[in-house]
Order: sequence, then structure tokens, then C-alpha cells
Amino acid sequence: MLADHVDFAGLRHHGDVEAQPGLLDFAVNVQGSGPPKWLRDRLAAALDTLGRYPAAADDRSAREAVAARHGVPADHVLPLTGGAEGFALLPRLRPRLAAVVHPSFTEPELALREADVPVRRVVLEPPYVLDPALVPEDADLVVLGNPTNPTSVLHPAAAVRALLRPGRIVVVDEAFMDAVPGEPESLAVSAGAGLLVLRSLTKTWALAGLRCGYFLGDPSVLGQLVRGRAHWPLGTLQLAAITATAGSRALSEAEARALAIGYDRAEMAERLTEAGVEVLLPATAPFLLLRVEHGDMLREYLRRKGIAVRRCDTFPGLGPDHLRVAVRPAADVDRLVQALRTAGRLV
Repeated sequence: MLADHVDFAGLRHHGDVEAQPGLLDFAVNVQGSGPPKWLRDRLAAALDTLGRYPAAADDRSAREAVAARHGVPADHVLPLTGGAEGFALLPRLRPRLAAVVHPSFTEPELALREADVPVRRVVLEPPYVLDPALVPEDADLVVLGNPTNPTSVLHPAAAVRALLRPGRIVVVDEAFMDAVPGEPESLAVSAGAGLLVLRSLTKTWALAGLRCGYFLGDPSVLGQLVRGRAHWPLGTLQLAAITATAGSRALSEAEARALAIGYDRAEMAERLTEAGVEVLLPATAPFLLLRVEHGDMLREYLRRKGIAVRRCDTFPGLGPDHLRVAVRPAADVDRLVQALRTAGRLV
């Protein structure tokens, strides 16, 4: 349905607002506090080149590395200053009607609405599985996440492909796909006419402060996105990070991390369930969606106990009794579970 009232402040809300210094952070989906040493070394090696403007060769190297990583032509790659820039560029496609599948990351809808693009929300009911028939036929731009933030649902690639139509562009936000072992439902290799795939390097490689990502798609569509873009849109360190994380060493490490996240997620879900918390399953991303009683009170109680979790009432289709928690190691989960058990007697 078309929203009569839009809470722009809610759409802009991000988990980093809740993850204040000194709190144990379950609110932000970044894995770790910084990149691994080998990636730090690659970035440090580029520091001596900061006296010159980013070179065309650096941009070309980044595009070629990403292209080789996904098996697409280099002209199908557009490096970005993080996924957020990709969403901010979408209005340049000049859609007549954008359909945004929810619950999902709200940045795409915010960018479209702030550019006065008409938006239709497609709100999925639990268990939040994609039904292509719900998307209005007249939408010439469709945006969805896979796996989806914050539901942790992984949609089948076939269901996403069913959204493709002549004259329509489907944008798939695969920001968390590298946390899925083997990436079985990724459409990256299929990106082209009518299909844009967005990737973020923020989460797996702990590069939130550097802002790195890329679009995969047809060169003509990518050309529309960059029309009017600032000169030197990416810095030297961003291009270096994109190149490095597309290499064979990074791919092997990402796969190992994905397997570890899956193990930690299963253990975390089991422990939360034992503590009396409803965990919405199945989950495939590096976070879990919880349904609790008195969500606002519980979130504030956890904050007083030094723990930050992500509120979910800012996601269309969810309410104050939903919380999102990032997958964390067992020692951190110990603190969360203990606080939840105590809260159960007080909230």
C-alpha cells in the first residue's frame, strides 16, 4: 500500500546511533573493529600515494579485480563509496514508480523519496518470504535486499528473477551475501540489463569508516547512475580496498568467515531461545531478528546494562517489539543472555 505518512527520521535511523562508545555492540552488523592485518598492510602501502589524485589505473584495477571475482566484464562494475552511495544514485534512473520490498534496509526508500520519486511499499508478512506477485506491475524500479536486513531471510534467486520485466530495473542489495557460504542465491554473475546488484565491503572487512562497495550491472545503466557524479568520486584507499578484497586470499578468508558466522549464529539462536526469547528463523545473515515483549523497555534496560541492540520499529512492517542483534562471539553472547534473563524478571 502507498504510505500516507512517511517518517523520514525513522527511515534515516541507523544502528550506529545506538552503538555508543562503552557499550557492547550488538546493534551494528560490522564484524570486528577493523580490517585484518593483511588488508591494513595493503592500505598502509597506499598512504605514500596520497599526494596525487586517484589515478585512472587505480580505478581500472578495482573494476578488473571485481569483474574477475564475479565473472563479469569490467565495464559491468561501478565502484562506490559504500552501499549508501549506490542508493543515493538510484533517483538518476528517473523511475516513474519505485517499489521497495520491506521489511528491509530503509536507505533506498529514503533516497528515492527525498528525490520526489513515487514509492510503493511492498510489506511482506512473517516469515517475510518474497512473493513476486505482490510487486505492482507498473513499478519500473524494484528494490530489495538479499539476504534481507533485518529479517535475515535469504530469498531464492529464482524468486528474485521472477521480478524482472521489460522496462523495469530490479536492484538487489547483496550487502550481506558474502556472509552466506557459497553465496548460492547471489545474482552477481547475472547482473546486466534490467538487474543491478549492489555489494558492500563494510561488514565482512570492517571498513565502515572507509566506505567501500560497488554496483554490478549493464554499462548503459551504470552510465545513467554516474551522470553528474563528482570528479574522483572514490579515494585512493577506497580503490585499494576494493581491489584487495576481490583477490583470491580475500575470497578464501571470506568463505571461512561465513562458515564461522553460521556456526556462531546457530549457537546464538539456540542460547537466546533457551533464555526465553523468540528468534525468527531461518536466518542466513550475520544478525538475528528477535520478537520480544515490551521491546522499548527491554532495549533501554539492556542499554543500562552496557549492551546496545538495534531497534526495529523504524523498519516498515516491524514494530517496537522487534529487535535486531548482530552475531557475536560466545563471550559477548554470555553477557547478552545474562542480561536478558535478568530483564525477564524486571521488564
